[in-house]
Amino acid sequence: MNYQDDFRDRQLVAGLAERIRLLTQGLKAPLTFMEVCGTHTMAIYQYGLRTLLPTQVRLISGPGCPVCVTPNGYLDRALALSRLTDVTIATFGDMLRVPGSRSSLMEERARGADIRIVYSPLDAVALASKNPERRVVFLGVGFETTAPTIGGSILTAQTRGLTNFFVLATHKTIPGPMALLANDPELTIDGYLCPAHVSAIIGADAFLPLAQTGIPCVVTGFEPADVLQGVELLVRQVVEGRHEVENQYRRVVSREGNRKAQEIIRQLFVTADAAWRGIGVIEGSGLVIAPAYREFDAAEMIPVEVEAPVEHPGCRCGEILRGKISPFDCPLFGIVCTPEAPVGACMVSSEGTCAAAYKYGR
Repeated sequence: MNYQDDFRDRQLVAGLAERIRLLTQGLKAPLTFMEVCGTHTMAIYQYGLRTLLPTQVRLISGPGCPVCVTPNGYLDRALALSRLTDVTIATFGDMLRVPGSRSSLMEERARGADIRIVYSPLDAVALASKNPERRVVFLGVGFETTAPTIGGSILTAQTRGLTNFFVLATHKTIPGPMALLANDPELTIDGYLCPAHVSAIIGADAFLPLAQTGIPCVVTGFEPADVLQGVELLVRQVVEGRHEVENQYRRVVSREGNRKAQEIIRQLFVTADAAWRGIGVIEGSGLVIAPAYREFDAAEMIPVEVEAPVEHPGCRCGEILRGKISPFDCPLFGIVCTPEAPVGACMVSSEGTCAAAYKYGR
């Protein structure tokens, strides 16, 4: 038996669903919980977990996909860099088909740009080492989960004396938008399923300030039993009038997080205001390369002209990322916008809400 099988046991999952149903019997109003992790979103759709929940519990998806919340301005700069004759763009595969304002990395590669898919930031460092005549720019997109590995790649490039390795960084931190959405008058969020991958780095205690404002929080894993137990814990907090941070995913996440990873983030990055697709600029929610490592910052070291960004007029990714609508409320979903011909980033990424709904939710 695989380790995962224990968390996918039908009887266990059904029992958790029944416990949630019993807990919600006396509720006068439905509860809305938001997950802010793309892997949670995918699991919820993949295992049909919404169909197991009583009508008194509603799950909505938030800005948990780092590719999806990356604004067009960043993509347009990456595309402009790819058009320079001596630049190689190195990126994770998720970014390849994300539409920018007027093009995508896939389209630019078809026109002759040197764009490589890598599986690790260290692959990009290796590219720079093997091709000293070219400037290799790694697209540093992600939350706190990937920031340490990208910071480590900068340290590796520095140790090797590479002067042709750069990072175009747009890292974001997740507690900021969670606090913002919790106070959105158009939303009524009764609790958060906190992101597990991020929590493994920053620790469960990072959500204490949010809980202290009255929002129940549960860090939970990705298997069906994990998610449903997380929902049960949230319901119990609401029923009992509590608002705490509970850690369902203790087999991976600790209260304090990964101290070594946090140290690398503090060393390599500084906080800054950051633009989130569909949400806007959130104060202090970004991580930019620290001044001491400026020589590795593509935005600082490789000047390029970038056209003013524009958005597709019919795309409703922004509302989906804020939990205001579901993919099925978008008139483009599954008709004009598909995984083969995406209009918005939410349909492209493997963690995107629209991609999950298209693959499993129809």
